[in-house]
This record gives sequence, C-alpha cells and structure tokens, in this order.
Amino acid sequence: MTRFRSFPLSVQLLLINQLTINIGFYMLMPYLAAHLSGGLGLAAWAVGIVLGVRNFSQQGMFLVGGALADRFGYKPLIVAGCVLRTVGFALLGVVDTLPALLIASAATGLAGALFNPAVRAYLAQDSGERRIEAFALFNVFYQAGILLGPLVGLALTGISFQVTATVAALVFAGLTVLQLTALPQRVAPAPADAVSGWRQALANRRFVLFALAMTGSYVLNFQVYLALPLEVRRLLGSGWQATAGVAALFAVSALITIAGQLRITAWCKARWSEQRCLVTGLALLATAFLPPLVAPGLVSMVLAASLLGLGTLITVPFEMDTIVRLSGGQRVATHYGLYQTICGIGIMLGNLGTGAALDAARNIGVPWLPWAALAIVGALCAVAVHRLDLRTPDRSLVTA
Repeated sequence: MTRFRSFPLSVQLLLINQLTINIGFYMLMPYLAAHLSGGLGLAAWAVGIVLGVRNFSQQGMFLVGGALADRFGYKPLIVAGCVLRTVGFALLGVVDTLPALLIASAATGLAGALFNPAVRAYLAQDSGERRIEAFALFNVFYQAGILLGPLVGLALTGISFQVTATVAALVFAGLTVLQLTALPQRVAPAPADAVSGWRQALANRRFVLFALAMTGSYVLNFQVYLALPLEVRRLLGSGWQATAGVAALFAVSALITIAGQLRITAWCKARWSEQRCLVTGLALLATAFLPPLVAPGLVSMVLAASLLGLGTLITVPFEMDTIVRLSGGQRVATHYGLYQTICGIGIMLGNLGTGAALDAARNIGVPWLPWAALAIVGALCAVAVHRLDLRTPDRSLVTA
C-alpha cells in the first residue's frame, strides 16, 4: 500500500479502476455461455456467435479506440467505455433474443476497445520515470481482479444470472461516476486525426516488428484458457473435480503475479536491460510447456500454469514500457491500440493452430505434439525479441 500511495492520485485511480473493471467483467463473462445455452436455450452455434461478436468487437476496434483517445483525450474514452459496458451488461441480464444479445455483446466488447488503450496511455503519461513500476503494480491489480471476479460471480450466479448481470452493470456505473468526478482530464501529446496516427504507428518499423515478435507470448499465455483446461478435463473427466482443477490453474497463475510481481520486477530492473528481461520472460513461457511434454499429468498442468504466470509477470511491465519507448512518447494510445490489434489477430490464428494440434494429437496418437509446438513458438519469440533493435530513444512525455 505504501508503494500504491506514492503514486499521483490519477495513477491510484487508474489502478483501482482496472481492479474494478476486471472484477465486474470476470464476475459475469465466465458464466455467460452457461446462461445462453442453459438459461435461454440457445443452440451451440448461436452461443458461439454471441461470444465471438464480443471478442471481435473488442480486438477489432482497439486501433480505433486508441486513435480516438489520442484525438480527444484519455478520460472521455475511459468514461465512454465504462458507460457502454454498463449498458451492455445490463442488457445481457434482461434480453433473450439473438439480435438483442448480439447488440449487448458487441457493446461490451467495444467498451473494452475504448478504455483499454486510453488507460494504459494515461498510466504511462502520469507515472513518468516510474513507468515500469507502475505497469508492474497495474498487473497486480489486473490479476487480482481476475482472481476475485469469478468468485463474486459464482456466489451471485447461485441466485440468478440476472442478479450477476445487474451487479456487474452497477459496478461499471459506479466506475463511470468515480471517473467523471475524480479522474483529471489528460490530453495526449501531439493529438492528431486518426489516419495520421495510424500511418505513424504502421510506419514505425521497430514497433511493428516488436508487436509481431511478442504476439507469440499472448498465444502461449492464452493456453491457460484453452490447452491446459482441456487437458485437465481429459485427465479428470467432466465432474466437479475437473472444474476445481481448472479453477486451480487460474488461481495459481494469478497468485504468483500478486505475490511476486513487484519484487521480481524490481530485481530484474536492477540487474538486466529491458530487452534481456523480455527474452527471459519469453524463455520461461516456452519452458512452461516442457512439463506436459515430458511427463503428462495434473502436476505438469499446475507447473505449466505456474511457469506461464512467472513468465508473464516478468514480461508485462517491460513490454508495456517498450511500447511507450518505441512510440517516442507520441500517440501512445494509438500504438497500444495497434499493438493489441496485432496480438488479437495472433491469438485467433494461434488458437486455430493449437486446436488443430490438439485434434491431431488425438487422431494420430502423438500427445506430445501440441506441447512441443507451443514450446517452439515461445523459443522463436525469445530469439526474435533478442535480435530486435529496441534502443529507440524515449522522448519526454508531455503532461497536459
């Protein structure tokens, strides 16, 4: 708490904001598919469309959200995102037709595209020379929200999904009021129209190459939601034991971040360059898939989740800071938006490849295939980042 209070009020509000955003989001989203299929009786294809629209409207619009934040300022986009998610979550609790559900789902995704780049750019601007420390603390609050949200949602969904949706909407309504009244306005350095911002970001060769090289890290980290849970369910069946096992994977990853983020970030920063920290984190992400490759089993799944958590907590603060440095401190939200869009496309393609590898592993009897492929992806990403020139000078961020 001492470190938290040492930052400006705006940074403190952004950290609380992200914690609450994740609590509100994760108290509802893990239970949405069950509500759509069981509560509303939608077919599996319809559930897939509703969930897919939410993901596409967020990942596909990050670039737009970032450009708007640079053009109109960070606070308006953060507030607009919270308002939109309030409406989207409220609708999810009351509508029951597919068109209405698609509108509500799109609203919740677009909300994330509006406030995510703005929050990160605002945090970078107001934390100044303490950016890496601020990003480390940001990841602690981020993971705490992921850990707490499903627990709150589990209790509320035990009453009804409508109660969960209403409470989640109220959380975002409260965030909207808090930010309207307490969050200072910030204008981005060198605001400009969206097209020129996109051109600048796309023309930044080092930045684009860095985004492409780091995409694999998102594919690997996403396996906490895909490959690892599927393997746990294969090992434990479909009962409560499997549900508890999957929950343990999320808890292990989040608790490692909450407990070790600040100390490990400080240790790495004091001893290594940012580039070496990134390469080390990526190497750990790659090694996370060696335990299930060598000795498949539940212990290997937990160890893989632990190494994924450790690798991610090492990379995140230095990754976020590198984006700011490579942008030169100009149109930072646009750069974040483009970065998240590139990584979002990578996650989609990576999940298709992982799914194909998992199917092949079952069909042709090669259980080691997906784990070997994921380990190779991590190793290639580490080599790519090691070979990049990331020594772009960091121009001073202008505070407005």
